[in-house]
Amino acid sequence: MVCQARTENHVIGFVPTMGALHAGHLALVKRSRQDCSRVVTSIFLNPKQFGPGEDLAKYPRTLEADADKLAGANVDILFHPDATEMYPPGFATYVHVQGLSERLEGRTRPGHFQGVTTVVLKLLEIVQPHYAYFGRKDAQQVKLIERMVTDLNLNTEVVVCPIVREADGLALSSRNVYLSSGERSAALVLHRALNKVREEIAAGVRDALQLQDAMQRVLASEPLARVDYAEIVDVETFEPVIRVQRSSFALIAAYIGKTRLIDNLLIEAVAEDPDKFSFQL
Repeated sequence: MVCQARTENHVIGFVPTMGALHAGHLALVKRSRQDCSRVVTSIFLNPKQFGPGEDLAKYPRTLEADADKLAGANVDILFHPDATEMYPPGFATYVHVQGLSERLEGRTRPGHFQGVTTVVLKLLEIVQPHYAYFGRKDAQQVKLIERMVTDLNLNTEVVVCPIVREADGLALSSRNVYLSSGERSAALVLHRALNKVREEIAAGVRDALQLQDAMQRVLASEPLARVDYAEIVDVETFEPVIRVQRSSFALIAAYIGKTRLIDNLLIEAVAEDPDKFSFQL
């Protein structure tokens, strides 16, 4: 059906997911629906991006409800392969983006990004979309996928969409269902810490260590939070910066109870005035 759509000159949009769909996923579908004449969504819980001791076994599986949501969003094709279809016996080929894969999330979760880039390449080769849609909450993952698409000359354009949040600022995540009511309240500390960075930069602070200290102080105020990292990095390389002088990310990964959450603030340089910045939470 996708091949037929290609031959009929339809513009194909693709939204890859691992299921347990929420409003953030549906925002990607909506954007794809606006841009494209055919929309494909995949649901595949990829075992290759989960390490030992991670939450693959308990990751929410809600296929029937997900399919209903996608039907309501006018998705044309739902691709739901099983693991043996994606990884046949003897599977031995992986994609690795050097450098980017080893920092931050890659440091904490060895092999995670290799699993991500491998499955995304396979999905892009299967679906052959003109556009593929990803959320900015997974900022490092998106940058890796953009690098892979460029390096391997793939005929797909990556479209990065804004973070979707609850009214109180919590970034939507399939893992939010793990949070107890108390942990749900505690999880807002990530948003507060990123807001603190925005306030400090708006007040003239540019020193990255000072900004990271400000994040850490806010995070330390929440007893249920255990910080993995809280860093200011270059928006392209994800290497640490000394001063915020160009577009950067403030990135946080923290455990709230047993649930690991990530969030970020995009700090964009204003072209007309290099000492001014705009912000996307």
